[in-house]
Amino acid sequence: MRGLMMDMPLLVSGPLEHAARYHGSTQIVARTVEGSIHRYTYAEAHARVKRLAKALRRLGVQPGERVGSLSWNTHRHLEMFFAVPGSGAVLHTANPRLSPEQLAYVINHAEDRLLFVDAATVPLLDQFKDRLTTVRGIVLMADRDAMPNGAAHNELLCYEDLLAGEDDAYEWPEFDERTACTICYTSGTTGDPKGVVYSHRAMILVTLLYVSYLSPGSKNGALEVLMPMAPMFHVNAWFFPYLAPMTGSKLVLPGRAYEPHMLYELIEQEGVTITCGVPTHWLILADWLERTGKRFSTLRLSFSSGSAPPRALVEKLERD
Repeated sequence: MRGLMMDMPLLVSGPLEHAARYHGSTQIVARTVEGSIHRYTYAEAHARVKRLAKALRRLGVQPGERVGSLSWNTHRHLEMFFAVPGSGAVLHTANPRLSPEQLAYVINHAEDRLLFVDAATVPLLDQFKDRLTTVRGIVLMADRDAMPNGAAHNELLCYEDLLAGEDDAYEWPEFDERTACTICYTSGTTGDPKGVVYSHRAMILVTLLYVSYLSPGSKNGALEVLMPMAPMFHVNAWFFPYLAPMTGSKLVLPGRAYEPHMLYELIEQEGVTITCGVPTHWLILADWLERTGKRFSTLRLSFSSGSAPPRALVEKLERD
């Protein structure tokens, strides 16, 4: 005898589809790499993600093939977190902080077929793109009027042009939940970086674990505002891209602006209640808060990992 209740695979397309249906007017707020603020809703994001999934199919990306990203915490990068694995391909989030040699290695090792970059990582790409052996197309995550001029970048495809060429009439496919979802590589401190492959099942289960962390003393998920300070190439931004739509929470993305005054401005301006980041983020922020006399008015919880936070830091955050 088999149980039939909730007889469906755990796939990452589910949280965004849920958010678009039941929290469609909730905002996603993201700082672009240029510094401006972009706002749209879960319903609008879902439509764009479906267009991106269709564009990937038109570009010849097959289920199981890898699509690389070299980008920061932006709304377009977020769209890749759903469109790539949701369509059956695998997202490889490359770390822009690696050396050009290491980046060429991990992209070739993962056998990425497409590579998505943003305006901030194009100069880095130029240092190693001639060494890429499997990439057959490079997409710049930008508007048409922001595409660079010059023969060196003529091969770049425009992200917004790809989306404009599609509609959002797309049904998310169902497949085995143990299918690879994303690949994150280690930082290469002991030999070459090593790839860690997450399945759709693992991604959803870990995200559900985060939901349980939020439960003690938490408000309704739709009243929370989540902002990952952890980069999206670092352990999938600690699963916040999937957690926020699963709980119907407003999602805030800091782009590449990690200066303490920029983080503080975004947290206060958007009413962030929950965030995550390594102790280094908080050491810098806590020092800046102490020097400026600033305090957070809405933030109530932060996840910290990567290394043990100093006791003095924990006490300072709890006190101030």
